[in-house]
Amino acid sequence: MEFLQGMLYTFGISFVAMPILLGLARMFALYVVVRERQCVVFELFGKVRMVITEPGLHTPWKSMGPFAMLVPFFGKKFLVDLRIDQTYLRSQPVNSEEGAPMGIGIWYEMFISDPVAYLFKACGARWWWASRSTTCTRTTTRSARCAPTSRMRRCAACPT
Repeated sequence: MEFLQGMLYTFGISFVAMPILLGLARMFALYVVVRERQCVVFELFGKVRMVITEPGLHTPWKSMGPFAMLVPFFGKKFLVDLRIDQTYLRSQPVNSEEGAPMGIGIWYEMFISDPVAYLFKACGARWWWASRSTTCTRTTTRSARCAPTSRMRRCAACPT
């Protein structure tokens, strides 16, 4: 009978109480898990208090002190995805060197280099991506307009 009681206590502690305790510890910012190509930004009272970009297990209490406990109540914790976003735009209209209209495909990659500017200085995440996409499309079509076909086929990685 003691064996069954010990087994039930062990089960209750390891599969019920531990997840609850770890959830409370994460809620009060005792620790933060940052994955690869991810960033965590802590905002408290309208100011950015801490930015963690290194992957791993971190304790915000080291740099923020007891303010870390106030973040869930008076601040926000933002998770920013820093992965590379690859996009292919097909059939962008340009004129060839003879003046005939043709379509080219544009392949570009974007990533967030400054998470604080991405969150707070731009008008929003969708606007940020849309403006970068528009800038890339305009620049490429402007530089390809009336360009010799041999120059358009050449890529930066290919030897000339």
